[in-house]
Amino acid sequence: MEWQPEHTALLFPGQGSQYLGMGKDLAEAYPEARETFEEADEVLGFPLSRIMWEGPEEELNQTAVTQPAVFTHGVAAFRVWRQRIAQWKPAFVAGHSLGQLTALVAAGAASFADALRLVKRRAELMAEAGRVNPGRMAAILGMELERLEEICRRISHQVGLVQIANDNCPGQVVIAGTPEGVEAAVEEAKAQGAKRAVVLKVSVAAHTLLMAPAQEAFNRALAALQLKDPEIPILGNASARPLTTAKEVLADLSAQLTSRVRWTESMRYLLEHGVHTFVEVGPGKVLSNLLKRIQRGVQLFQLGTVADVLHLQDG
Repeated sequence: MEWQPEHTALLFPGQGSQYLGMGKDLAEAYPEARETFEEADEVLGFPLSRIMWEGPEEELNQTAVTQPAVFTHGVAAFRVWRQRIAQWKPAFVAGHSLGQLTALVAAGAASFADALRLVKRRAELMAEAGRVNPGRMAAILGMELERLEEICRRISHQVGLVQIANDNCPGQVVIAGTPEGVEAAVEEAKAQGAKRAVVLKVSVAAHTLLMAPAQEAFNRALAALQLKDPEIPILGNASARPLTTAKEVLADLSAQLTSRVRWTESMRYLLEHGVHTFVEVGPGKVLSNLLKRIQRGVQLFQLGTVADVLHLQDG
């Protein structure tokens, strides 16, 4: 196809997009992908690739494995993209939650090994914070963000902390907080007309103040990361604005643990600044499906399998 770099963005998914077998065909077909998985196994000190490809699925779905798995698959697919599809740089890169760390590598702001160590530490700290402050998350469908924000404010004062965690797209917002706070907010949202409310199978309240116990240790891990100014602007999760210096990247990542993921705002920023072609790099098409809800008519592609690579090459 005829790519227009100045109108193209690469998107990197986060936790929840994993599946058994992810990345295996890429590793078998492309040396750069195979080397990525081999490096990940060595850096982590456990057979990540074997778990990704052979399971058991329960182990893959553990946060300490899931986050490195999604990250590594994203980097492997990006390296295939850079080697075989496009030598040019896109206008922007963006990642959803964990995916923002994959975007760091794609933008040249951090090495794969250093960022993978940060991903591993992030997963450990989030899991530990979840044990200190047990939490819940729930997806609320079919309710305006402003109304849900008001519900969260009221429930936080009356019952227990609950916040907007992910503003994914119009009509799909994830809330998180204490178990009692989320439960009360879910019931209130249903009573006020939400089409659906689904409590997610997680025991942590990501992107809320319940992650505060992890903040100091995460900041130390960030400080140890050898960040460079990104070669491609990165859309920040916390700011929903392009990050163009190492200092800006550091500030946004530091805020990410306890701040909402402003995904709708991020995608609208890209659309308003001329992006009309999006490539989701890594497992699945979660972000592509969200974009369909944000803006119809944009060009959407996935890059996570050999079939995806061949499709993009054939154009």
